[in-house]
Amino acid sequence: MNTPVNVALPSMRIAAIVNSASDLAVGARHACALVEERVRCWGANTRGQIGTGSTSAGLIAMASVVANLTGVSDVQAGGDFTCALSAQTLDAARRARDAPPVMERPKRYLSGIQPSGELHLGNYFGAMRQHIAHQHQGNSYYFIANYHALTTVHDAAKLRAMTFDVAASYLAFGLDPTRAVLFRQSDVPEVTELSWLLSTVCAMGLLQRAVSFKDKLEQGFEPKVGLFTYPVLMAADILAYDSTTVPVGQDQIQHLEITRDLVTAFHAIYGEVFVRPEPLLGEAPLVPGLDGLKMSKSYGNTIPLMAAGKPLKERINRIVTDSTPLEDPKDPEPRVAFKLYSLFATAEERAVMADKYRAGGFGDGHAKVELRAKIEEVFADARARRAHFDAHPDEVEDVLREGARQAREVARATLDRARRAVGLS
Repeated sequence: MNTPVNVALPSMRIAAIVNSASDLAVGARHACALVEERVRCWGANTRGQIGTGSTSAGLIAMASVVANLTGVSDVQAGGDFTCALSAQTLDAARRARDAPPVMERPKRYLSGIQPSGELHLGNYFGAMRQHIAHQHQGNSYYFIANYHALTTVHDAAKLRAMTFDVAASYLAFGLDPTRAVLFRQSDVPEVTELSWLLSTVCAMGLLQRAVSFKDKLEQGFEPKVGLFTYPVLMAADILAYDSTTVPVGQDQIQHLEITRDLVTAFHAIYGEVFVRPEPLLGEAPLVPGLDGLKMSKSYGNTIPLMAAGKPLKERINRIVTDSTPLEDPKDPEPRVAFKLYSLFATAEERAVMADKYRAGGFGDGHAKVELRAKIEEVFADARARRAHFDAHPDEVEDVLREGARQAREVARATLDRARRAVGLS
């Protein structure tokens, strides 16, 4: 009889299910045993005895699975089909059993940060700190998204300065270029070509539903093409480096879903080319701004990451307070100064300040003093390293160039696969 399905994979699945095996590789070994020791005897001795009790439970189960997988009408037909598969299955199962194991793809983190304004505490606690931690957990690629920044920054000198600020700050706060790859987005031109290839399979509706584009329009930005196609370039950023894991906040998850949709669309036409990335939802704390809203450049309520001394004091003094008399007990939890202090303090230090609030005689003015001291203490080493990089910008440039060299090697290989798939090479 003609076999209506590929014989190798179903056989391994059947064997895995019947034998409670954990995966297809184990299933392949079981398939060999099943075919060699049982299936041929099925045809010789038991084809007409399904359900009579003379056939082993394992063989009945196997015939049932075959019937379900192949759409044949009953277990008897499943037994007939199993016999027909036996010769081809034996050969395929042996090849699968003897093949080298498929190695799991190593985890590779990918994330970017826009050089579109002065870095602040929200950037650090919301992204930078997690990025630096991930360098110890897997292969990490971090890029400074200066192509993306062009959608909002139209001052060349300012863009160069902010790009340096991001790179120097990451290095100052602990990013190790021997563990993670740090580079400028614009130093990997393969990304822009890949972005075009992805745009040829991208439906307009996919981009029209992008929340980030709508948000920009609501903020008064002109509806430029760069803003509209932003998610496609972001997809190219993610896919170019075979990224497996993309740390994102809840407000960014849609962009990763668009990336995954583009992978599906591309693969449906051209076959498998890209690694399909998975999101890693961060557990970053909400960092309040000076006014109590989320800290954001858009709101003008930030505390700059590198602010120290008098500039830091001036920012902290702007933190919103209320008119509760100093001597009254106070609930510390809703107070902005306490929330910011909690980001830097140990659990014990946090508890001490909370008790002071509740006891009375302690107010937001006192908390601001302690907050400023704590920020100066915790960031002292990072700021010293940043001063070094400010004095030696060539060291930062060397890191970025080496990072770009490594990133281009991976991106070139990805782009070559995509070019071959679509017929450009």
